[in-house]
Amino acid sequence: MNLREKLKKSRFALSRKLGEVFGKGLDENTLELAEEILLASDLGWELTELVLDRFNKEFKINSDSQWKNILANTLEELIPEYDPWVPSVKPAVTMVVGVNGAGKTTTIARLSQMLKKDGKSVLMGCADTYRAAASEQLALWGERLDIEVLTSIEGTDPGAVTFDSIKRAQSNSFDHVIIDTAGRLPTQKGLMNELSKVYRVAGKAMEGAPHRVLLVLDGTVGQNALPQAQQFMEFLPVTDLVITKLDGTAKGGSVFAMARELKLPIRFIGVGEGANDIIPFNGRKFVEAIIGGND
Repeated sequence: MNLREKLKKSRFALSRKLGEVFGKGLDENTLELAEEILLASDLGWELTELVLDRFNKEFKINSDSQWKNILANTLEELIPEYDPWVPSVKPAVTMVVGVNGAGKTTTIARLSQMLKKDGKSVLMGCADTYRAAASEQLALWGERLDIEVLTSIEGTDPGAVTFDSIKRAQSNSFDHVIIDTAGRLPTQKGLMNELSKVYRVAGKAMEGAPHRVLLVLDGTVGQNALPQAQQFMEFLPVTDLVITKLDGTAKGGSVFAMARELKLPIRFIGVGEGANDIIPFNGRKFVEAIIGGND
């Protein structure tokens, strides 16, 4: 199943409905209807106004390709190219954070599998020590994917697990160590301060670590994830975003709002339940998929 099919809910909500509107030509009523569609796709007010302004200035003839080109060019400009996400150190340490239910642990497993397929050795460390089920879940993924996992008993200091994971990765020459952390709401100040501590402990275990802090956001909540992300960024130097569950939502437009507001690279998107359903984010392909072009 290609990306267009994975994102069909967002494509229907945006491209198909806009096509019906612009098929009648451009007038004031057209722009009002287009505004409703863009907002329903969760582009947000500022981005919607920018797109409408482009439509108003650049729409010349009544053709299906013209409004698509205007929209595609506007959205692509919001997603610049970024440097590779994998740092050139060994082991490369990645810390993964996010709220409960966003899909952190599954994301870690999928990223680990992706790296393994690329010939890299990976250690997954479970610093989510509040739930016994968290260690069990990550251990199950490790067994399924044949990837080593470091876990500890419930209640262990998450900083200690992070330290031990990095040291084991160093002593055993792993290419990557990916640290799972407990899900938490950014309003839980005590837990967020603890997350900052885990970050500092990683730096004590290895200078410069963690090299990446991936924030996992649930795509089904759309722009409601923005304040969550901004609050996480107050406590941690988040470097990259992962947006999950985009196959199950019509709010794919929120991806562009996040890119515009947060100014962070969207590294990966989750588009399904399978182990291979996390893919590196490509702005052009994403735009083509939700506007209706070819992948």
